Order: sequence, then C-alpha cells, then structure tokens
Amino acid sequence: MFTHTSIANLNGLELMVYNYAIKNKDKVMYMTIRELADAAEVSTTTVLRFCKKMGCDGYSEFRIRFKLYLEQEVHQPVNFGVSEILSFFKSINNEEFDELINQAVIQIINAERIVFVGAGTSGSLGKYGARFFSNVGKFSNYIDDPYYPISSDMFKNAIAIILSVSGETPEILRLASQFSLHHCKIISITNSETSSLARMADFNLSYHMPQTLISGEYNITTQVPVIYMLEAIGNHLAKTYLKK
Repeated sequence: MFTHTSIANLNGLELMVYNYAIKNKDKVMYMTIRELADAAEVSTTTVLRFCKKMGCDGYSEFRIRFKLYLEQEVHQPVNFGVSEILSFFKSINNEEFDELINQAVIQIINAERIVFVGAGTSGSLGKYGARFFSNVGKFSNYIDDPYYPISSDMFKNAIAIILSVSGETPEILRLASQFSLHHCKIISITNSETSSLARMADFNLSYHMPQTLISGEYNITTQVPVIYMLEAIGNHLAKTYLKK
C-alpha cells in the first residue's frame, strides 16, 4: 500500500498524516476523517489529498485498504522504531526503487572520483560509505568538515554524495552550492525529497522516516535506511565491476 514512489510524492503536511498513521495503526482505522486530521494537526483536505496519493478514491476506501494492509502484516514485537523501519523496507521492495538505485549507479560508475559529504552522524555514515565503495573497487573519500574548501580542479569529473537527514543544514547547503558552482554532480540522500538539499541535487534518494529530536536539537532519526541505500548502491557497483 505504501510504496516508496507514493510516499515520495507526499508534501510536508501529507507526510504528517502518513507518519501519524504508521505510528498509530490500531487507532487510525477507527477514526473519522476529522479525528485523523485533528490528530495529525492538518486539515481534512490534506487527509483527502493523502488518500488520493495512496491510490484511494476517498477516506472510506483508505480505511478499508489500511485495515487489509494491517491484516497482512506479520506481528512483530513492540520495539522502538520497528514499525517505521518495516514500513520503509516494504515501500522499497519493488522494481521502482531498484530502478532508482540503478540510476544512481549509472551516474557513479562514470565518475572519476567519489566524495561523500556529511556532518555529525551523517559524516560518520559518509566515512562508512567511502570505505564500502572503496572495498568494491570504486575509490572514494569523505568530507566531514562542513568548512572544507572546494576548488574547481579537485572535484572535476567527480560526484559528491551528500548525506543529510533534514537537508536544511546551512553548512551542508553551502558545500552543496560550492560543488554545483564547480560543476560537480550531486547525489543527495535525505529524509525528504522536498528539502533544500534534495532540490539542489542532480539526483536524490529519500527515505521518509519520522524525525526524532532530543531537546529539540539533537537528531536521532534512524539511519538504517541510509545504510541500506549505501550498501544497495555499493553491491550494485560490485556486480558491475565483477563483470569487467
């Protein structure tokens, strides 16, 4: 029901409906459209738009299909974040997502240099991605310093893979602008394809997980989808190199 493509087409308000539905599965199928709208802090019009993008004619059909969707799910122990992660993997288990990974690989394989970029947790994942890609034969390095100088010669014929949960970190956006200025292609991996970074990138992969902040500042949103995407691209690269 919730495919990667359909979720990717949701705007910010519609994502609030999706996130509420995923986190409150047992409640939603008994709610009226007004109750869901109030709980998700959106309008009933937004809920209807969300239903349409999920392939339903209206809210009544959405509730029926959502109930069937829940009945098909395998019962899992109640753990923090498990339902969201399971929903992510279900949403990408299709040819559409495979094609997105393939498109990313096509761009990466022709680049002379790969550089991963990120700050904080995303910087750590960038380091992991650079090592993983190097292991499969595509030498890569990483930048986890948001003030790193970008010159035209250094990143000629290169691709920058920029990781950011929010896609709105000012320092990362500044780096992205510098890469674009020097004609370096950008692949972004963000939580939302409507973020500033995603719009600046030549190609974007997004994972649409509910953001979790501590003290309103420290982002601990799960990065399992990011690791999966990096490894999926890396494994595809490995198969390509093995064929040579």
